[in-house]
Amino acid sequence: MPEITAKMVNDLRARTGLGMMECKKLLSEAGGEMDKAIDIARKKGVKTSIAERTATEGRVVAEISADKKRGAVVEVVCNTDFTAKSEPVAKVAKIAIERLLKHPGAKLAEDGEIRIELTAVSQQTGENVQIGRTATLEGETVGGYVYHTAGKGKIAVLMAFTGKPDDAVISHLGMHIAATRPLAHRRDEVPADVVAKEREIAVEQAKATGKPQQIAEKIAEGKLNAFYGERVLLDQDFINAEVYKGKVADFLKVRGAALHKYIRVEVGQ
Repeated sequence: MPEITAKMVNDLRARTGLGMMECKKLLSEAGGEMDKAIDIARKKGVKTSIAERTATEGRVVAEISADKKRGAVVEVVCNTDFTAKSEPVAKVAKIAIERLLKHPGAKLAEDGEIRIELTAVSQQTGENVQIGRTATLEGETVGGYVYHTAGKGKIAVLMAFTGKPDDAVISHLGMHIAATRPLAHRRDEVPADVVAKEREIAVEQAKATGKPQQIAEKIAEGKLNAFYGERVLLDQDFINAEVYKGKVADFLKVRGAALHKYIRVEVGQ
């Protein structure tokens, strides 16, 4: 049995919100494996608030080409929120996004001009300022949405559509994706191991209440449908009921558009 250290207990507590003694007990049961301890807690029906965010600061920018056939997103990372919303970082982000939109295959971290700008910002702020994640998306119609907070872009969403999405559809759907953080676009895109784990947890939860295996498996299927409704974009209830009351898939259908693909980038994710 590996030693359960105070750091391990604190890390699990930070990820779940559970008490220290409960965290230590779960880690002991899981042989010191963090993810296994969380799964054990869920199987027992314990409510957890698993944190998925890291402490990385920065900002994201997005831009769409004039013909709306291509979109790009760039993340610039640094050490503090103060620097993230500063003008020097905004300048680097602008240079980088314009370069990437024009040249989708560009390796921004190796670009001479951008490296000079990054070095200058680092010297000015005393922080490690770097290009983080980058992405481009092409399609029949590409739209973008950026959620701003504290004077900087925090979440950027690129969406490729078919049909005729208007600006309102693009904005509303971008806001929905930014807010709900879907795991997948469609059900068949959810990783098989994730589906298997959710089914296993649901079965164990049902059995823990005294249900026989056959009944537990039927209950698990219902819980899987609920899981899809929470985490799969097209199955989710549209977030703004004042705009549309129903599923995202139906919202797009009545607006004469279909979503081909999306990319979501959040600072620190």
